[in-house]
Amino acid sequence: MRVVKAAEIKEMDRMTIHEIGIPGAVLMENAARGAARSFLEHFDPADGSSVLVICGSGNNGGDGYVAARYLSQAGLRVMVIVIGESGKISGEALLNLEIIRHMNLDIREAPDPEGWKKVRKYLKECDYIIDAILGTGLNSPVRGYYGQVIKEINSVLKPVMAIDIPSGLNADTGMVMGVAVRADLTVTFGYPKLGQVLFPGVDMVGRLVRIDIGIPDMVSASVESPCRMLEAGDFSGLFGEEKRDIHKGARGHLLILAGSTGKTGAAALAALGALRAGAGLVTVGIPKSLNSILEAKLTEAMTETLPETPEGTLSVKAKDEIVRLMEGKSAVAMGPGLSQNPETSDLVRKIIKECKLPMVIDADGLNALAKDKGSMKGMGKGKILTPHPGEMGRLAGLTAKEVQADRVGTASRFAQEHGCCLVLKGARTLIAEPDGKIFLNPTGNPALSSGGSGDVLTGLISGFLARGWDSALAASAGVYLHGLAADLLAEDMGQAGVLAGELPDVIPGLMDALARKEWPLESTPPYMDFYHSL
Repeated sequence: MRVVKAAEIKEMDRMTIHEIGIPGAVLMENAARGAARSFLEHFDPADGSSVLVICGSGNNGGDGYVAARYLSQAGLRVMVIVIGESGKISGEALLNLEIIRHMNLDIREAPDPEGWKKVRKYLKECDYIIDAILGTGLNSPVRGYYGQVIKEINSVLKPVMAIDIPSGLNADTGMVMGVAVRADLTVTFGYPKLGQVLFPGVDMVGRLVRIDIGIPDMVSASVESPCRMLEAGDFSGLFGEEKRDIHKGARGHLLILAGSTGKTGAAALAALGALRAGAGLVTVGIPKSLNSILEAKLTEAMTETLPETPEGTLSVKAKDEIVRLMEGKSAVAMGPGLSQNPETSDLVRKIIKECKLPMVIDADGLNALAKDKGSMKGMGKGKILTPHPGEMGRLAGLTAKEVQADRVGTASRFAQEHGCCLVLKGARTLIAEPDGKIFLNPTGNPALSSGGSGDVLTGLISGFLARGWDSALAASAGVYLHGLAADLLAEDMGQAGVLAGELPDVIPGLMDALARKEWPLESTPPYMDFYHSL
């Protein structure tokens, strides 16, 4: 599913109107007709229900006027409140305002706070509210009069439909610009906007419906947009039946470097994730004194004892042995539970520099890079970094808050600068490729916010790497299935108390379901909230 920024959809609109010749009024009509239809389908209002349509002075308000016309024709009692100065309304918006005037719809003007005082009572008296105040072009905080109106819309707790985007939400980042409408339903035009599928925007949007307004395919194809949402169909062809004479060697051999005193579980969870991803062989390199513990934890994976520090972490003396172990392997995973021991961090940087195999770097592997940013230069193709926001901040020289304020921009810049594939974890985990492409993951829930779940993800991604998949595909499939496993377990167990060690066990069944093009959960897939309507 393609996801766009505000500038990209604006360019599609411009080309459609000025180069193809489809009038803006036609696009507005298509958009608002679809919005009205979605309103009726979603809320199923009783005949005679009252709808308050609050319109700004721009094209978003114009969409509101058209939607008001269709809902009035459908038998609903519609009142339109125009906020801002009506003298500034022009173009298609003015055309449609005049149309509803001629139809004698109930229109009230509230150009300022004094005018609002006269109409605010209708917020409590109506059955539904439609937000048509601000559109996708917002790039500064909402304050003053408009901010007051938005706060009062939220305060009455009435069902709300937002037109194109909830007013006050940044269309590119999903950040609330001071204050934003909290909608139950958002109808968006052309394509979903990036800010509608990122947090906190997701919580403001409610159900998201895509309205096809008639932008020609040749136009949309000519406007580049690097972001898309992952879907089940992206992976259905990957998990089909394999050759009947396949053997373990054909499924790859993964080397995992992980674990330290007190953190052998991280190594075990990564190994289980890789095995459940279908890697044929998994070898775990572990500090020598911890080998007996890991052998008790793991049955199907092999272990290799390596030189250690007095603290029970991997020693820099293990370097030559690790280089030898990499021979004949198809991929490497490094980082879970390694500790931040200075000697171990030095070893990590040396291995990353020397390793020519596809590699996943996570947790303490990332911390080692962050302590010496020069070690990130020339990491090259085939490296997958999997930071959470705090780790991403340390790698990029930012705070976690700054990372979260621009997740897509931060991840994309880092991946392009360092030539790596970057998985920025968190709600709506995203995968950034060095060529600028961004993939957003719709699966997952708070069940993943428990210790060890990231180690499982490292195992899944590296397991797919070991099977010979390219970095972007391995990362995307690992992230998608990881979240889907949490969704499946949460259906039966709830979102609190799911153990990281339970995630790997459901992965094979999920891969089989995707291969058969069957949705494995009872609930609707997250991306299925998008549908086309004219």
